[in-house]
Amino acid sequence: MKIVIINSGSSSIKYQLIKMPANEVICSGLIDRIGLETSNLSYETKENRIEEIMSIPNHKEGLKKVAQLLLDEKVGVIKSTSEIEAVGHRVVHGGSTFTHTVIINKEVKEKIEKLFDLAPLHNPANLEGINVAEEIFENAKQIAVFDTAFHQTIPVVAHKYAIPNKLLTENKIRVYGFHGTSHKYVSEQAILYLRDNLKIKASKIISIHLGNGCSMTAVKDGKSIDHTLGFAPMNGLIMGTRCGDIDQSIIFYMVNSLGYTLDEVNTLLQKQSGMLGLTGFSDLRDIEANAEKGNKDCQLALAMNAYRIKKYIGSYAAALNGLDAIVFTAGIGENSSYIRKLVCTDMDYFGIELDDAKNNIRSKTIREINTKNSKTKILIIPTNEEEEIAKQVHELLLS
Repeated sequence: MKIVIINSGSSSIKYQLIKMPANEVICSGLIDRIGLETSNLSYETKENRIEEIMSIPNHKEGLKKVAQLLLDEKVGVIKSTSEIEAVGHRVVHGGSTFTHTVIINKEVKEKIEKLFDLAPLHNPANLEGINVAEEIFENAKQIAVFDTAFHQTIPVVAHKYAIPNKLLTENKIRVYGFHGTSHKYVSEQAILYLRDNLKIKASKIISIHLGNGCSMTAVKDGKSIDHTLGFAPMNGLIMGTRCGDIDQSIIFYMVNSLGYTLDEVNTLLQKQSGMLGLTGFSDLRDIEANAEKGNKDCQLALAMNAYRIKKYIGSYAAALNGLDAIVFTAGIGENSSYIRKLVCTDMDYFGIELDDAKNNIRSKTIREINTKNSKTKILIIPTNEEEEIAKQVHELLLS
C-alpha cells in the first residue's frame, strides 16, 4: 500500500511517500519558509536529491509543486496518481470531536473548518492540503490524524481551567494539547532507548518540540500528562510569531485603553509576536546568525526563549515527580546547538549536564548529548511524524 503523507505546519510542508506495511520511504522532502521570497524546497529519493530556493507564497502552491515532482518524468516515483491508495494528513486541532484517526468526508472537513479560530495558523493550511490532495489523488482515501489525540490522557486536574464548570461541560473549553503526533513518536522512541540502554521500565520524560511552533509534554510511562499548549496552539513557549504565555489582562488593556480591536489583538499575538516581534525575524536561523554578529535584540530573544523552556522543565519535573530524560526534537530542537546549550546551562539541580562536544555533532540518529555523570539523559531524537501518520493510516484501513 502506497501512502502519501502530508504534514502542513504553519510555515512548512513535510511530505513522504511510504510503502506500508514495510515502512519503506520511497521519497521524502520539505518545503519551509513558506510565504517568504526564499522558500527552501527539498525532494529526495534513493536515486535523486533536489534542493531549490524559490518563492512559494502559500501551502497550495507548495503542494502543487510536490505533486509535480512525484510525477516528474526524470525524478518522479509514480507514473500515475492512481498508484496512491491513501493520503494521510496531519490536522492540528480536533477539538472534542476527533479523538482518533478518521477517514475524511464532507462532514469531517466542515468540522475541521469550524475549528479554524482555535488553530488559525494550522487548520486552514491542513484543510487546504486536504482539498488539494483530493484534486490530485482523486482515487485515494483521505485520512486525518489529529495532533490533539495523543493528549486525551491528560488528567482533569491538568486539562481543566479554573473557570465556571459549564464552560467545560457545555462548551468544551479545556487544554487539548498539540504536536501530539511528534510527541507520541519521540516519546515512544525515548522509552525504547531508555529500556535498551538503562533497563528502565517505568519512564518520566519531557519531550521538547521546537520549530516555528513550539511545545513541551510531560510523558509518564508513555502517556501525556501535561502539555504547554492549551485550548489553542498559542500559549506556553515563545514561538516564531506567537507570544506564548502572556498575562491575559494585557489583552483587556490593549482593547480598553490602547484602542485595539479584538481582531487586531488576535493578529498581533498570533502573527506579529514571538521571535518575530522581539527581533524582526521569524526564522531561528536568521536570529542566531544575527545574534552571533552582536545583535542585542536577537541575543535577548534567544535567552528569553531558553528561559521559558527551562521554567517548564522545572514545572514538569515536579508533575512527573522525577525525570529520566529530556528530549529535543523538530527543526530547532534537532539542529540548534545554540538553543540546546542555553536550555541546559545551569540545570545541574535537575541532573542535567550537557556535553558541549556531543552537542555540536550533527547527526540524523538518536543520540545522547549529556555528560557521563549527568543523572538525566539529554536526547536528540529526530521526529518522524510522517512515519507515525503512515502507521495510523495503515492500521485504520486494515481495521
